Amino acid sequence: MLKADLRKKYIKKRKTLSDDEVFLLSDKIFSHFIKYFQPVSGNKIHLFIPIDTLREVRTETLIQYCFKNDVRVFVPKVIGEHLISVEIFENTVFKTNGWGISEPLSDIDSGICGFDFVITPLLYCDSKGNRVGYGKGFYDSFFENVLGSTKKIGVNYFNPDENVDDVRINDIPLDYLITPTAVVSFLDEK
Repeated sequence: MLKADLRKKYIKKRKTLSDDEVFLLSDKIFSHFIKYFQPVSGNKIHLFIPIDTLREVRTETLIQYCFKNDVRVFVPKVIGEHLISVEIFENTVFKTNGWGISEPLSDIDSGICGFDFVITPLLYCDSKGNRVGYGKGFYDSFFENVLGSTKKIGVNYFNPDENVDDVRINDIPLDYLITPTAVVSFLDEK
């Protein structure tokens, strides 16, 4: 399927999820992440703050886990046409931007390229790790600047059942996908 069609389909599927389902499925996803990747003190994880209206996977539980276990947490912030990475702490102050995304007040880019994990939002991911996001290209640009050792991980409620037919040359595939039922590695595909 084309990205535009997949985008429509999976936005519609997400809208059918209740609040309880979103929280339950999100908890299962991050339980898989913790069990499979076993983040430790000093690791650096870049992850997103979910957009509630789009029913994105909830990351609050993982953020609290990271704070409790001394895992450094970084979140994206859009400045102009670029996505920067801002380190957050338990006392970080946030505000909602024009897209309804909660972002830290700070505009200070951490400058870090060597994350242990980058957990990215998506609408869909196929069986080759091709990610369908919202079409702005922020994460593809971001991925170009992270070190090759960084594990690029997508999180989604749905399994990779259909192929993305219009993959572009500048699309950067994920290394892993985590769903409520599985951790899928795409490293053998590369």
